[in-house]
Amino acid sequence: MRILPLLLLFAALVPWRALADAYPVDVELVLAIDASGSVDDAEYALQLEGVAAAFRDPEVQAAIAKGPLGRSAVALLIWSENNRPKDLSAWYLVSDAASVEAFANVAESWPRRIANGGTGIGKAMQAGARALTENAFGGSRLVVDISGDGRETPPSDWSLGPSEGRAYAQARGVVINALAILTDDPELDAYFRKEVIVGQDAFVLSADSYESFAQAMRIKLLREFQTEPRLSSLP
Repeated sequence: MRILPLLLLFAALVPWRALADAYPVDVELVLAIDASGSVDDAEYALQLEGVAAAFRDPEVQAAIAKGPLGRSAVALLIWSENNRPKDLSAWYLVSDAASVEAFANVAESWPRRIANGGTGIGKAMQAGARALTENAFGGSRLVVDISGDGRETPPSDWSLGPSEGRAYAQARGVVINALAILTDDPELDAYFRKEVIVGQDAFVLSADSYESFAQAMRIKLLREFQTEPRLSSLP
């Protein structure tokens, strides 16, 4: 009986639950999307539509399929202020056009249940890293993508800053990458490069506006799913 093809077909239709312990994949990827007070509803929608459009790109799908195993696991994480709960989707196994489309459909219609408040990047990093280490997958690379348009809100008693978030991720072998949206802060990419990213081949990309988010995310995903050689041939 051909069990693996049946599992892949099932994963294209529904969120991937714990069907097997440490199911091997090439990459485990958390897409952490900013829903803080600086992001209005239209900008929030542009981020999610950009994620969906990037996954639907044929080159991105080819990059996923070209991995050693030809499959990766992805989840969506919505974050805002440090003390507000994070909104984590189910995990999705992506390997072909059908399974990618299943995730894209979820991403572009994800409701905004968390909104407003400050910018809690450190806690978002921690939440993403925890999601990577508490799922049913065994990826050769564990990656959190932080997308946002602002810097960490000044600390308070309950906050976890980017330095602590980086340390938490690094201790668990998690790479933190970032996509800086430069609408409010033209130097945010430099801040992310200095304060946020961590791990082997970690990088920052930028989008000049929310309207260019989809293209930046496309390039970012090509880098995320590229396995050999890493980053060298991409913009």
